[in-house]
Amino acid sequence: MEITNLIPHIEALIFASDKPLTSLDITELVNNAFAFMEDKISLDQVEAAIEGITEKYHSEFYPFEMRQSGGGWQFLTKKDYHKTIAQLNGDKFLKRLSSASLETLAIVAYKQPVTKGEIESIRGVSSDYAVQKLLEKELIIISGRNEKMPGHPLVYSTSRNFMDYFGINSADDLP
Repeated sequence: MEITNLIPHIEALIFASDKPLTSLDITELVNNAFAFMEDKISLDQVEAAIEGITEKYHSEFYPFEMRQSGGGWQFLTKKDYHKTIAQLNGDKFLKRLSSASLETLAIVAYKQPVTKGEIESIRGVSSDYAVQKLLEKELIIISGRNEKMPGHPLVYSTSRNFMDYFGINSADDLP
């Protein structure tokens, strides 16, 4: 399949998906959709098409862009249009995290997996409310228990939603 024919299929998949799609996901989905074709689409072809799509939507003409976020590719609204989009949902997208929640989230992001006790030791105050709010917003998850500590306390890590919210692919992308 020619790249020019492949591009609209990739755009349709990314647009219709409710989660980020990796290049490998896209390759498999396109190959499944066109199983009757003798030649399979390669990962290199998909990545070349993605590069073209990314350049296309980088233009000022489009209010959205295709970016790698949360471990895969997504269409995301450009920052210039966030306030306009927020009108659809009563400023839902403009709500900010409290400074306590941001501080707690930063600790989880950089120290993960981390217990609530470790968070509170770093912050110097109780973090129950901040941890609860971050769990409700699905920015952190309970990733298990610390079997080495007495009482086996819960440990927290960042979630895929955290990656999406901050537009990063992994904890390695943190500054």
